[in-house]
Amino acid sequence: MARDQIDMTPLQSRDELVAWLAAGVKPPSEFRIGTEHEKTPFTLAGHNPVPYEGPRGIGAVLDGMKHLLGWEPIMEAGNIIGLYDVTGGGAISLEPGGQFELSGAPVETVHQTQSELMAHLAQVREVATPLGIGFLGLGLTPSWSRAQIPVMPKGRYKIMTNYMPKVGQYGLDMMYRTCTVQTNLDFSSEADMVKKLRVSVALQPIATALFANSPFTEGKPNGFLSFRSEVWRDTDNARSGMIPWAFEDGMGFERWVDYALDVPMYFVKRGDTYIDVSGSSFRDFFAGKNEKIPGERPTLSDWANHLSTIFPEVRLKRYLEMRGADGVPSDRLPALSAFWVGLLYDDSALNAAWDIVKNWTAAERQALRDDVPKLGFKAKIKDRYLFEIAKECLQLAHGGLRRRGKLDAHGRDESHHLEPLDRILDSGKTPAEQMLDRFHGAWGGSVAPAYKEYCF
Repeated sequence: MARDQIDMTPLQSRDELVAWLAAGVKPPSEFRIGTEHEKTPFTLAGHNPVPYEGPRGIGAVLDGMKHLLGWEPIMEAGNIIGLYDVTGGGAISLEPGGQFELSGAPVETVHQTQSELMAHLAQVREVATPLGIGFLGLGLTPSWSRAQIPVMPKGRYKIMTNYMPKVGQYGLDMMYRTCTVQTNLDFSSEADMVKKLRVSVALQPIATALFANSPFTEGKPNGFLSFRSEVWRDTDNARSGMIPWAFEDGMGFERWVDYALDVPMYFVKRGDTYIDVSGSSFRDFFAGKNEKIPGERPTLSDWANHLSTIFPEVRLKRYLEMRGADGVPSDRLPALSAFWVGLLYDDSALNAAWDIVKNWTAAERQALRDDVPKLGFKAKIKDRYLFEIAKECLQLAHGGLRRRGKLDAHGRDESHHLEPLDRILDSGKTPAEQMLDRFHGAWGGSVAPAYKEYCF
């Protein structure tokens, strides 16, 4: 979540960076589920991007949400840029092109995730509909050019916007045109973190295929099922990807710290000012050698902010973030959390998932990740179609959720949240392929119906 941390304790040693990550370790009884999802605002009349300013802008939506929810506003240079729930821990933030993100509170069950999402979407509709604004559940804006999309008034985004074109062709698309749904999950020890990280990195292409939902750019099929996933292949490879070193001996919190120390920074925040340090390493900053702020040492806030600008397929903070899925409509949002909770929070499911991936090589994992944005279920690894592996993983997730035994008011366990994924596998087609069928059929070659059918 892009809420900049505030802890100005200067750091003395690398050990503190390791300890900060290790502080995420908690007993399984305290494991929680955090779900983040982004959605693209559009004008109900004309399906245009929504500016920040004005009585019908994104700022007005945030202001309305503040009054409705009573959450604390997050301000920058006099602009409201987010909201924070002091009691529950949830937050609302803005992505660069106005994508509206809910960073959910840490909850115990997928049922609670679903309740939180439904409440949030109802609240957003209550505020946004009278302003003539709808929200789209797709992985990529289907009809707008990059130039059409407004820029939100956040200092960090100005710096990133200038830097992105230097390090990849799609960085600005990532910032301004994509939407994702993520699940954040806990670990009980360093070894548990490593195992979950390896399993989830290797299997992230499964989630990419199951949630592939971005086949259109500027009104036309773009040749991909998840163009959002393709965008990440050439956004900034120094800070994204399949982190093959995480599968090598000696992986742990220290290894992640060493990786992060060498990832180029974007900014340092001092007071309300963002200082552009893009391209320089945290390691040099740590040694007091950053030429923009010579002699100054990083704080814990700088470290937390820097970790939030690293974008591999699975990201380690004080929890693990699953980052491989496109934004989807509301019925499928809790399914992502259900999928990963079922695989990672049940020991026998986790062991069985490790058995699936443990003999894959780094090159094979990379090839699968490279193929999945275009091929979806038809991508292959070691002569197996991804479709077959997805089926196997979904069965494991079902079993894991059943064994967790967390029942809702109707006596159902969490596995029923996987039903939308069961339907996708029964159809044999990714959501993007189903959408393309409609585009070539009932939609008559227009993406306009998406604004109705995929509106929250």
